[in-house]
Amino acid sequence: MQKRSFGSNGAKITPISFGAMRIPHQADKATPIIRRAIDMGINYIDTAPFYCDSKSEDLVGEALQDGYREKVYISTKCPVGTKDEYDLDEFLHQSLKRLKTDYIDFYHLWSLNGENYREKVLAPGGFLEKAVKAQEKGFIKNISFSFHGEVEDLIEIIQDGHFTTMLVQYNILNRENEEAIALAREKGLGVAIMGPVAGGRLARPSKVIEKMLPKGVSTSAELALRFVLANSDVSTAVSGMENIEMVEENIATASRPEPLSKEEHEKIKSTTEELKALAELYCTSCGYCMPCPHDVNIPANFQLMNYYRVYDLKDYAREVYQKMEAGEKFVPQGKTAQHCIECGECMDKCPQNIDIIKQLQEVKEALKK
Repeated sequence: MQKRSFGSNGAKITPISFGAMRIPHQADKATPIIRRAIDMGINYIDTAPFYCDSKSEDLVGEALQDGYREKVYISTKCPVGTKDEYDLDEFLHQSLKRLKTDYIDFYHLWSLNGENYREKVLAPGGFLEKAVKAQEKGFIKNISFSFHGEVEDLIEIIQDGHFTTMLVQYNILNRENEEAIALAREKGLGVAIMGPVAGGRLARPSKVIEKMLPKGVSTSAELALRFVLANSDVSTAVSGMENIEMVEENIATASRPEPLSKEEHEKIKSTTEELKALAELYCTSCGYCMPCPHDVNIPANFQLMNYYRVYDLKDYAREVYQKMEAGEKFVPQGKTAQHCIECGECMDKCPQNIDIIKQLQEVKEALKK
């Protein structure tokens, strides 16, 4: 794999990075996977305190013994949050201990948005000030951030110039951050991408996605990675790898000299714009219909229906719907369409005059099976 510049700090990293959020929870199983990735050339490992039931950092630290630490950059994170109170110094030193290292190469202020950036990161004595002090002591080499919020807030953070690299979402189904990614590279930030396969959605069967496959691309997951890597503003795509087979497949994809041709890339972008327009006929996810007095997450239900109807991701949509119904973590929170009692309170709030009650009934009939 040819390495790419990771910002203006001189670091060179592989186009595919190892995401340690899905590794087996036992060291004897996780270590061979991580070391196989490093032996094949990957030099950036992304972890976090809460990954893998809070075991990920310990597992990565164990795998990086016997000379492997010197071969990679380590990325981990400190939660910032909005409501919860977290202490950077406490999390940093826990991470150093778990990872069995004296320093973190890229330390992320985790899950920023406009609110917590202004109120918790920039505040006197806040996360940024503490991170700078830790950097001066040598515990952190580069201060980074990950982002989940509105694009205009992401652009503000980039413009402020406090960070070396960023970790943001970008994939075929979600290109909202494309402009900000280009700006980041212009400003000298390294750009790491989370969710290049859309959290696994693009690895699911879909006739719609399959029609986008250009010649020489065998799976939608391969297409997803090559699409992200074809963006010259992207430094690396962080892929969660569960086994050695996935490591080898990802590296083979990233080792191609031309991820996608310019024409193929533009064709996919055009197709996804058309699909997005079709999806917005159903719902634009503006959120004006919320809150529902009966806690039905109307936008989330309609988004799942778009995956089902527009993108042909039927298995994925049904699976997430069932997890929402069961109240599981890591899926949209709130109730599913089958809890709508047709009170009609949402109907007057929709700026598009969508027949929300009728469409929630359609969601229930399609996804509860």
